[in-house]
Amino acid sequence: QVELVESGGGLVQPGESLRLSCAASGNIFTAGWYRQAPGKQRELVASITRIGTTNYADSVEGRFTISRDNTKNTVYLQMNSLKPEDTAVYYCKAEAWYIRGTNDYWGQGTQVTVSS
Repeated sequence: QVELVESGGGLVQPGESLRLSCAASGNIFTAGWYRQAPGKQRELVASITRIGTTNYADSVEGRFTISRDNTKNTVYLQMNSLKPEDTAVYYCKAEAWYIRGTNDYWGQGTQVTVSS
């Protein structure tokens, strides 16, 4: 029903910052950012409800901040104090209406590389 497009990834040095954006083509409800490094399982990084309740993985707590702008159907992930272990493809996932219920939708992903 909806398409998600991530942007904002790139190559940065340790200690620097990036802000990821996830633009949805329609209204979304609970949303989250996941990441997957080569050879590893995809893991939840942060999530946010429609009213702004958030949760974070222990590995990013205090460094990352998830937020959203419902008027723009966009979810953000501010990443500060980046570490090499943050290197991964970051994916946006969002819940949206489908027929009489909801489905989860995934974006294509954006690469984040933290390296000196």
